[in-house]
Amino acid sequence: MKNVVVVGSQWGDEGKGKIVDWLSSEADVIARFQGGHNAGHTLVIDGIVYKLRLLPSGIVRKNKISIIGNGVVVDPWALLDEIDEIKSKGIEVNSKNLILSEAATLILPFHKEMDEIREDSAGKSKIGTTRRGIGPAYEDKIGRRSIRVMDLSSENNLDRRLDSVLQHHNSIRKGLGKPEFKKDQLKIDLLKIAPKILQFSQPVWKRIDQFKSQNKKILFEGAQGVLLDVDHGTYPFVTSSNTVASSAATGTGCGINSINYVLGITKAYTTRVGEGPFPTELNDEIGDIIGARGKEFGTVTSRKRRCGWFDGVLVRQTIKISGIDGIALTKLDVLDELDEIKMCIAYEINGKKYDYLPASVDDQLKAQPIYKSFKGWNSSTVGIKNFDELPENAKIYIKDLEKFTETKISSISTSPERNDTILIQDPFKV
Repeated sequence: MKNVVVVGSQWGDEGKGKIVDWLSSEADVIARFQGGHNAGHTLVIDGIVYKLRLLPSGIVRKNKISIIGNGVVVDPWALLDEIDEIKSKGIEVNSKNLILSEAATLILPFHKEMDEIREDSAGKSKIGTTRRGIGPAYEDKIGRRSIRVMDLSSENNLDRRLDSVLQHHNSIRKGLGKPEFKKDQLKIDLLKIAPKILQFSQPVWKRIDQFKSQNKKILFEGAQGVLLDVDHGTYPFVTSSNTVASSAATGTGCGINSINYVLGITKAYTTRVGEGPFPTELNDEIGDIIGARGKEFGTVTSRKRRCGWFDGVLVRQTIKISGIDGIALTKLDVLDELDEIKMCIAYEINGKKYDYLPASVDDQLKAQPIYKSFKGWNSSTVGIKNFDELPENAKIYIKDLEKFTETKISSISTSPERNDTILIQDPFKV
């Protein structure tokens, strides 16, 4: 039995959806372990586009079990809308193929409002959140005042829990000159949807233990990327959860020994959404070309992504932090028409050379990339499924990327289509 964790090795948007879907053909169980509906995956299967936000990518496949773990924060209305949306495309979703952790924290309307209030009042210091209430929900979780899935099963308990959390939020809202949030209608709304949510509720840790004893292959699906990790990312311009591979254990309730292989999804260039440092960002025609060819718009927000050259220093750093065993290189075809391609191999900060990105945001914002240049291949790689068939200059770029990041490339994606993938190493069979 092999269990695989998939994480993004950059700032998210690396193309995890396609790779997870592709790997899920071998997996029996696919589990989300952190994040919320602020991150999305786009899958293209037989010409049908599926945009997933909370549901694990395995939900589109028959005879697979999808899990939303305790580490995920769940907007219950968004989840039900997503289930309805995917059902309308012919996908079956029921209590047999979807499991929601009874311990998962709920995102409620006042979380979204607090997210918006903070971003609007932050001015130039804004983080660039998706304004979906993710951060405030995680704050309540850590503050031990959140409403969890299991709380929907008891009206009396729900009433007490709402009193507790709203006491906190209304104190802040009052200080910011905002009206108090009223409990009564929210309680009615939650009790109304409770049966629809609770039908999926189970102790995920127990089910995963059962799956392990049955030698099921488990694919743990991360959201965002390691550079958005609240501890290891470009803080404070990060998300509110730990996006590293080890979070798969805490976010589902399985032991760390359940993880056998960590796959880092890695784009052949670099993108970022929202505010924060981005040493290799291209604010020029090349950046626009990459963005247009790569269709770099967010699945959830439709925001235009910032684009830049591949940052080998950062990817090597996230590989070490997250224990990545292999790279799934995506969107190689986006670079097909460029005459020159660059890779960042070091930084210069205040006249000093660095082989890593320091933790200080001041240093990060000052980091000037030192590049290595490669000749472009000026020919299409779309749909190629064999490494030897790639253009010679593409092979040189890939091999140098592999050498610099000190990690084996296990696959190469040459289009958004599921089957347009060069498989070098199967993570389930290493």
